Amino acid sequence: MVDVLDNKRAATRFRILVQIAERQPAVSQGEIAEEVGVTSQAVSEYIRELVDDDLVEKEGRSRYRVTPEGVDWLFRAADDVRRFADHVTGDVLGAMSEAAYIATDAIEEGETVTLSVQNGLLHASPSDDGPATGVATTDADAGTDVGVTSFEGVMDLSPGSVTVLQVPAVRSGGSEAVDSSVIADHCESSDLVVAAGVEAVVACRQVDADPTVAFAAAEVASEGAERGLEVTTVATTDEVGRVTDTLRDSDISYEVLEI
Repeated sequence: MVDVLDNKRAATRFRILVQIAERQPAVSQGEIAEEVGVTSQAVSEYIRELVDDDLVEKEGRSRYRVTPEGVDWLFRAADDVRRFADHVTGDVLGAMSEAAYIATDAIEEGETVTLSVQNGLLHASPSDDGPATGVATTDADAGTDVGVTSFEGVMDLSPGSVTVLQVPAVRSGGSEAVDSSVIADHCESSDLVVAAGVEAVVACRQVDADPTVAFAAAEVASEGAERGLEVTTVATTDEVGRVTDTLRDSDISYEVLEI
């Protein structure tokens, strides 16, 4: 393994080789020195070592080229840097980041909590036996927001699905041309109801099922399903295509029903 983060000299060697690769074959040692933050004499010494190690070949005065061996070394070194960056962002910073959850019971700062998704929202319970846990960063009463950090594990969450009920446009009968009982049954059994189009909104209201949103329905339906909700989207014929395009792009399971 090529560990370019092992010490300053290894990191500088890596940076100079990258600079040569970017500038080859005409290489200005002064420009590299300014970019890397060392002296021109130091750059000259590093280049001489790189040539001795067959990572760089000299083609003439101030003309250098990275060898195939040097390219391979750069790839391996870059992999090391990427793995370290992934570790920092995913393991270190990810565990240090803080998010807000809804407390299901009273929670004290520093207490281990079990994390879950309920009705599409993040919840925290005072327990350490869940598949996903964290540590509370604030005190909280039941039903209030609590800060959580030091996440471990993965939350149990089965993705939901979307049923799209197609309502004709007003020119084809609109809300008066649908079977209201179908809309009522689907809306009653769903976790979330959204509507796209005026005819769709009216069709929902006729069965006392006011949609949660009457705009950006496709995006809300998609996010709701991603959070495990069963979603009914009532959409006019003109809006159905945009809704299904968004669901397909998000890889959400759905079906379209004409009513």
